Amino acid sequence: MSAVTATAGPGAAAPVKKLWYKVLYIQVLIAIVIGVLVGWLEPQFATNEWIKALGDGFIKLIKMVIAPIIFCTVVSGIAHIQDAKKVGRVGIKALVYFEVVSTFALILGLVMGNLFQVGHGLVTKTEGSAGAVANYVKQAEATKSVDFVLNIIPDSVVGAFAKGDILQVLLFAILFGFALMALGERGHRLRDMIDETSHAVFGVIAIVMKAAPVGAFGAMAYTIGKFGPAALTNLLSLIVLFYATAALFIIIVLGFIARIVGFNIFKFIAYIKDELLIVLGTSSSESALPQLMEKLQRLGCSKSVVGLVVPTGYSFNLDGTNIYMTLATLFIAQALGVDLSFGQQITILIVAMLTSKGASGVTGAGFITLAATLSVVDPRLVPGMAIVFSIDKFMSEVRALTNITGNGIAAVFVSWWEGELDHETMHANLNKTIDPSDVETAITTG
Repeated sequence: MSAVTATAGPGAAAPVKKLWYKVLYIQVLIAIVIGVLVGWLEPQFATNEWIKALGDGFIKLIKMVIAPIIFCTVVSGIAHIQDAKKVGRVGIKALVYFEVVSTFALILGLVMGNLFQVGHGLVTKTEGSAGAVANYVKQAEATKSVDFVLNIIPDSVVGAFAKGDILQVLLFAILFGFALMALGERGHRLRDMIDETSHAVFGVIAIVMKAAPVGAFGAMAYTIGKFGPAALTNLLSLIVLFYATAALFIIIVLGFIARIVGFNIFKFIAYIKDELLIVLGTSSSESALPQLMEKLQRLGCSKSVVGLVVPTGYSFNLDGTNIYMTLATLFIAQALGVDLSFGQQITILIVAMLTSKGASGVTGAGFITLAATLSVVDPRLVPGMAIVFSIDKFMSEVRALTNITGNGIAAVFVSWWEGELDHETMHANLNKTIDPSDVETAITTG
């Protein structure tokens, strides 16, 4: 068994064959399986703080480069645009797409939750989770729409980069890109320097990606060791329903969008398999954001579109989180014997659309937005959060997988809508395997 790594760029060398055990996604898959076994058979060892640090450390390494890669990609993309109106046009198209697709995700969750009422007759022990749930409820109560909007504006540019806040960095990058565009010829030298910096940062990402199997092992071993294999079977019906609904959304809704553009959704999933496995192992969609942006550019998407759509989508296009909130709300209502009227279910749809904005796909964010949704729909449902708390970790992974797939499709669709998708490049690359840990490949991106 062998895999092929494609090297792009001018004067690219011929594809290099790799032994199967040196291919990154296979290493990550093996690491996840070993992590599950270690967590199951040696829970004491798996819950050691050093094992947890393996997963946390890898995510921190990735987060370290998110701010600079977003800044460089967005600034470079805008600075290369001659028409300033295009940036606003792309932004509006992206937001329209996000709202339409998010609505489909919410409706699908409501339909599946009503068709398969898996919450009825559920008997659970929630006392042990009550304290943890209370913390999420407090965070949800403290979150206001006006605070979310104001938080997009950083206190300082340095602070935005230091905190790694995606939307704050994105705002500054857009403003800086416009300023660089206005400089005209005088700004070319700075623009070229930013272009070269982005190549170097992609190289850093490729180096960091070599640690992905270690990070996936640590995160998975700690999770299974802490919650136990019983957590995988506890409330299994809700987990299965959520997984099935997310799969239906990807295959039917995103698959239909992919067909409109002119490609196969399964080929796209195979193309980003490395990123999906990293998300599965770390339970965080942010852990694959830089590599996703790189691969989308390599796929033939416009650099400016990728730079605007993907970072924005991490706050405004959370399809997995939307499905989770509608399903979990109906499940809790059914478990507690609370009958929700049609009007209340429409309220779930509207409220969830608002509360999901700003949830980054990192573990816990979806649970906070669930608390906010429940408190608005019916305060009686809030205590029921303890019912789903024990399995939230396992559902957060599918939330993140659905979110990252949705954001990838969004960037391709908006590029196509803008008339800036290179179809020939796209079809050529969908049939290739690109190793995100290959440094030479990474530094030729763009």
